[in-house]
Amino acid sequence: MPYWKKAFHKRTGVYYPQTIVQGKPVETKELAEELAFVSTVSKSDVNAVLGDIARVMNTLMANGKSVHIDGLGYFRYVLDTKGVENLDDFDFDKQVKAVRVQFTPEREKNSSGSYTRALVDTKKLEWIELGANAEDQDSSQGGSDDGEETGGSGNGEGTLG
Repeated sequence: MPYWKKAFHKRTGVYYPQTIVQGKPVETKELAEELAFVSTVSKSDVNAVLGDIARVMNTLMANGKSVHIDGLGYFRYVLDTKGVENLDDFDFDKQVKAVRVQFTPEREKNSSGSYTRALVDTKKLEWIELGANAEDQDSSQGGSDDGEETGGSGNGEGTLG
């Protein structure tokens, strides 16, 4: 079950729900065990593939491609940049502050005309509000209360960076 808490956005002065991540991340070893359990592939084979996926995706994206994983979504490089007012001042290397990987979940159109995103099965999600005592937990687990989307309270199109 995913968790949320009430968060205060200092700049706008409003409260909003913010997602909270519980515990430590699921590591590759556990993911490989789960994938092996639901498939006919051995854990060692899954580990081998997962161990190489970052290198292969990096190589493909470095060649100007996006990477689409069926049922999951799309990965591509995006630039975090600053602009210049005068074209004579344009300098790619000075204007690029960071290179990030953007992930866009795959989506399917429903019979109602709306879209369903991969990784988000709203029929099975039951959101649980964490009580006031949960705010004493490690702040790195749920992001900050300053309104940044570190807790994942966005529109479903997140970035990995």
